[in-house]
Amino acid sequence: MASAVPESPAPDSYDDALRREILRSEVQRMRALAIVLVVLLAVTLLVANVFTDLNHRMFRGGIAGWMPLAGIGPFLFYELVALTILRRRLARDRDFPRPARFINALIETSLPGVIIAVLALHMDPHLVFGFWPPLLYFIFILLSTLRLDFWLSLWTGIVAAVQQMVLVLWLLPITPWGDIPEETLIYHFSRSFVLLLAGAVAGVVAGSLRRQFEQSVAAAAARDRVTNLFGQHVSPAVVDRLLATSSAPASEMRTVCVMFLDIRGFTAMTRVRPAGETVALLNDFFAEMIGVVDRHNGIINKFLGDGFLALFGAPLDDPRAAINAVAAARGMLDAVDAWSRDRPAQALRIGIGIHIGEAVTGTVGSPQRKEYTVIGDTVNLAARLEQLTKETGSRLLVSDAVRDAAQIEDATDLGPMAIRGYDVKVQVWRIA
Repeated sequence: MASAVPESPAPDSYDDALRREILRSEVQRMRALAIVLVVLLAVTLLVANVFTDLNHRMFRGGIAGWMPLAGIGPFLFYELVALTILRRRLARDRDFPRPARFINALIETSLPGVIIAVLALHMDPHLVFGFWPPLLYFIFILLSTLRLDFWLSLWTGIVAAVQQMVLVLWLLPITPWGDIPEETLIYHFSRSFVLLLAGAVAGVVAGSLRRQFEQSVAAAAARDRVTNLFGQHVSPAVVDRLLATSSAPASEMRTVCVMFLDIRGFTAMTRVRPAGETVALLNDFFAEMIGVVDRHNGIINKFLGDGFLALFGAPLDDPRAAINAVAAARGMLDAVDAWSRDRPAQALRIGIGIHIGEAVTGTVGSPQRKEYTVIGDTVNLAARLEQLTKETGSRLLVSDAVRDAAQIEDATDLGPMAIRGYDVKVQVWRIA
């Protein structure tokens, strides 16, 4: 009996996973920026409308109570609209065009320049450049690291540096050299240079964060490929060994120990139990069985309703495949006994069949979805042995090949038995 290939969607590609992670990071950046703008708007509105004395002392004649809303409000509205659009594109799995990212960075980073230009109408321009608005450029540069793009962070630094220098040349009486430092070109040029340098540093940090994202996504994608390819459950230890090989398994004939497990009478149990309880019971039971398989270096290649197919010695070579498979089977029987003692209302009985021999192993499927599988008489016989446990009243049956390979001393010889699909009788041994 060849193991069937279940239909499931193709795993996400590395590029798609990375793109989604970058979009999520951009959403975080825009959300953080929107929060900064909300706080800034609330504080300036409070000063303009509540602390009127402070308002008049700081600004010539004071500023109107609506002015912060007129200056910061449009940027906040723009940010909220852009954030909504980005979230919708992320939900639809659509990317944000790269040119639009640069335009967005230009618009966002222009906010400090607008505030500087407006405040220069109400206070000495020298004081404006020593006030808090120019510091906003550093917030925009800092948040640009979440774009995970060196050039976007550098672009943010360039926009900030150029805007500040243009505003200085427009609003202040600048001379190349002079006695007043605040009016010399080198003074303000150095400030703009620091903004440019901050953008470059932010770009380096953004690049480092992106590489970390890439490494994390690549590692997750590799683990997903291993799990999707080799079985519906692969232990972390086996995954690490498979990843270390860094190559896809070749289609080949190899010695494999195959185990089939089935829960006896489970179909009848489902008729008297709610669906949710049935699924919960299976999940709890399989969780214990998975732990046993993991501890003995096996993988669960298929879940088969109320049972599963486990492999030992594939896809990784294991000279102790038969020994591990029998030890795992004994551990499962002990776990089932403990389960039935602890949950008498959910007592279970299982049947296990194990055979070892040559089988064809390899990946089958379509370009979108492939799966590692085993095909051949070894798989068929293991399945027949599991079915034979019902007729013999046994819980664990193994073939003569398994008894010899695992050097089992306590097996009971059931003699040659007729197996459906086989012309020659098969020597069968009962362990439990």
